[in-house]
Amino acid sequence: MPDVFINGRFLSQPVSGVQRFAAEIVKAIDQLIDRKQLPERLGSANWTLLVPSNAEDRLSLKHIRIAKIGKRTGHAWDQIDLAMAARSGTLLSLANSGPVLHRRHHIVLHDAQVFRHPEFFSRSYGQFHRCLGRLYARTARIVTVSHFSQRELSDVLKIPVEDISVCSNSAEHLAGIPADDEILHRLNLVPGRYFLAIGSNKRNKNVELVTRAIKSLPRDYLLVIVGAANERVFGRSDIMPDDRVIPTGHISDASMAALYRHATALIFPSLYEGFGVPPLEAMVFGCPVIVSDIAVLREVCGDAAEYCSPTDSEHLARLMRERIEKGAPSEAELAGQLSRRSRYTWISSAQALLSSI
Repeated sequence: MPDVFINGRFLSQPVSGVQRFAAEIVKAIDQLIDRKQLPERLGSANWTLLVPSNAEDRLSLKHIRIAKIGKRTGHAWDQIDLAMAARSGTLLSLANSGPVLHRRHHIVLHDAQVFRHPEFFSRSYGQFHRCLGRLYARTARIVTVSHFSQRELSDVLKIPVEDISVCSNSAEHLAGIPADDEILHRLNLVPGRYFLAIGSNKRNKNVELVTRAIKSLPRDYLLVIVGAANERVFGRSDIMPDDRVIPTGHISDASMAALYRHATALIFPSLYEGFGVPPLEAMVFGCPVIVSDIAVLREVCGDAAEYCSPTDSEHLARLMRERIEKGAPSEAELAGQLSRRSRYTWISSAQALLSSI
């Protein structure tokens, strides 16, 4: 009976898009086990989620056993404790890192950003993760989250594109979340009178573009920016907002649901993404979406979004004014959003991942 181990270090990290992906994929695999819908070669496998001692227990799993191992944390745990504990089986790492010497290792690298845009990261972080990426290209099977990232990783790591599998993100995790409208009262927001942006000071998120665009909009429209900063990873950012810009830091899913539901539109002007989940999340709540015109967001959003230049704040401001004039999304817009987001489910993504093992 084969052993399949899952790298659970993501449960010791703050929750962002990568950690959310890992958690949802693990839960989807657990559901596939429960439904007896695993690939035949994995039907009798023993599944274990290996976690470090500082991991949080935030998953409710029926079939995947959770085991705390080792005394180390961080990358040392990956390279030593995890490598030793998983040496007898196949290992899945879902959050960009794992042991470089495991012989049956499948690792999800979410994008090629450290290669394409080293200026977005601190020097030490970028150098370390570029080195890891090159090592994984030699020792592991690479999986990624979009066809765009598949092409990018193929190019920077010199791997044939067909050797990289695609296991997409989804926005289903927010579909059943009840909206907590109290966030609007706390921030003094009027429904339909604010735009929403995600990303804080992460340079690839390009939030500064929206802070410039909001200045030419009517004074009663605000900009809410959601996201916690991490200068150690992303370096410093100098965003100079005016008094209509409201930063929230990290907020709950219920508060996020409320902000999506009542926003005039989500503005997502990223310069670079591996996938780009927030536009799909916005579509769950019927929130109009304006995104930057880059390849990966064309892939993800299709015709269910408006596209802005990621370098032209006047172009973005014009699209924002047009959205104000349009008002609430039409039935056709809502149908387009539903069609687009329905393409991405955690179950289908887990199946795609397992089919590559």
